[in-house]
Amino acid sequence: MKATMMTSTGGPDVLVPTLISEPQIHHPQQVKVRLHAAGVNPVDTKVRARGLFYPDAIPAILGCDGAGEVVAIGSEVERLAVGDAVWFCNGGLGGEPGNYAEYTLVDSRVARHKPPSLSFAEAAAAPLVLITAWGALFDRGHLQAGQEVLIHAGAGGVGHVAIQLAKQAGARVFTTVSSEEKAAFVRSLGADEVIRYDQQDFVTEINRHTNGRGVDLVFDTVGADTFRQSIHATAHFGDLVTLLDPGSEVQWKEARNRNLRIGFELMLTPLLRDLPAARAHHGEILDHCAEQIAASRLRIHLNRTLPLEQAGAAHRLIEQGGMIGKLALTCG
Repeated sequence: MKATMMTSTGGPDVLVPTLISEPQIHHPQQVKVRLHAAGVNPVDTKVRARGLFYPDAIPAILGCDGAGEVVAIGSEVERLAVGDAVWFCNGGLGGEPGNYAEYTLVDSRVARHKPPSLSFAEAAAAPLVLITAWGALFDRGHLQAGQEVLIHAGAGGVGHVAIQLAKQAGARVFTTVSSEEKAAFVRSLGADEVIRYDQQDFVTEINRHTNGRGVDLVFDTVGADTFRQSIHATAHFGDLVTLLDPGSEVQWKEARNRNLRIGFELMLTPLLRDLPAARAHHGEILDHCAEQIAASRLRIHLNRTLPLEQAGAAHRLIEQGGMIGKLALTCG
């Protein structure tokens, strides 16, 4: 089968189109999937540049997100059948092979039925960002109807679905963007207040809109300075959830004085630590999101697609920054 392999740690050129053998089912709960598309995420570029999470894993197939058709099932698989269209977040970190390939193996408890209204490319672009946004907003941030939330980088992959999930939950949504094009995009998703962080101080704007109270939840997708400043935009007894390491320079006094609950959302933890129940929860999140997609309450913005052989070019686009929505590779 065709696959794009990470041949060493380095730049996008280490992603090399290769012919390898098709994987074969070796566990009774596995399904074999003919991939139609693979999502491309910033974590893919970081793994490629910095190294895999597992020793001696090179060469490796990257790509956590995938969508395709089930072509074979293990002896204990009950919920899926040959011919089912599925989407999932699985592999791509150096342990299990990822999805920059024509075929892959997935635990049947992780793979879920693809929303019929999504193309395979749209579906492949979605799982990691949906699971991340859901985990940050609801599992870590405890977002409730009637609350106010600030979502940083609202036009990005995680941000654009987080805005929609928060609106569906009945929250008032603030978000930050860096251009008028992005501002128009996030408004189309339902954002209530848009802050141009390249022109405005977001802490000042949040406190102006909330009469100095701050928002109940800040969802930081940027890290470092953004996390530190966000402390001053979070209401007393509120939640501040980040996807990234905030660094060693955080002055925690104000966070403590505000009695903030600090949360970290790393959706890769269940994959890295072999936590089956948590991985099953990821599947449940996809099922919840599929219901919203079916009801036209949630959409995935696919910025563009590239063929599997151009995975390196996709990485370059992500590393340039500023992309609205998501990227996907077509695998067949």
